[in-house]
Amino acid sequence: MPNSANLKFRASVTEGTPGSKIVFDKLFAVSALLFFAPFILVIAVLILLTDGRPVFYGHERVGHRGRRFKCLKFRTMCRDSDQRLLEHLRNSPKAKAEWEASRKLTDDPRVSLLGRILRKTSLDELPQLLNILSGDMSTVGPRPIVQDEARYYGDNFADYKSLRPGLTGLWQVSGRSDVGYQERVNLDVEYVHNRSFLLDLKIVAKTIYVVLKREGAQ
Repeated sequence: MPNSANLKFRASVTEGTPGSKIVFDKLFAVSALLFFAPFILVIAVLILLTDGRPVFYGHERVGHRGRRFKCLKFRTMCRDSDQRLLEHLRNSPKAKAEWEASRKLTDDPRVSLLGRILRKTSLDELPQLLNILSGDMSTVGPRPIVQDEARYYGDNFADYKSLRPGLTGLWQVSGRSDVGYQERVNLDVEYVHNRSFLLDLKIVAKTIYVVLKREGAQ
């Protein structure tokens, strides 16, 4: 179980106000978009050249107060990804068990070669900066989930809906793909109950470290 004790800030730490968090989110998103603009352009061209359109992929996620939104990413899967997944799960009991347990696959046949690189470096998530600008997401928050995943949260789903989902969060800096699903839920709930502006800054700093080391990326 990942140890996130070093990231805990209890009620004794002053929380940032909602207004300050919104201002921070906007400034962060604009600054990051300006910095990563050349990378975004190059990635878009590479996707077009290697696998055609679409460049971006928007999947419906549950947001603040249960509102649905399109969570943006660079498309990392082949265009026949659904068929590839069905065939893989049908032919591999081990993969089927892994998928049913975590909704993820260690060796995912749907992901293109370029997609694997983007995922490993987390560059596929750069378009979510636009989600932050639009107000659908925050820089730091719970991991964006689809509606079907709400059942895993049980009574804690209300905690999830109380905040905007984050580009990063406790899950991302605590092992990411190496973390079981229930532990992801626990980390999301932990963040909701212990959130603060200082904690957000610490998570952002550790996210940079984790991405550079490529810890837990898939």
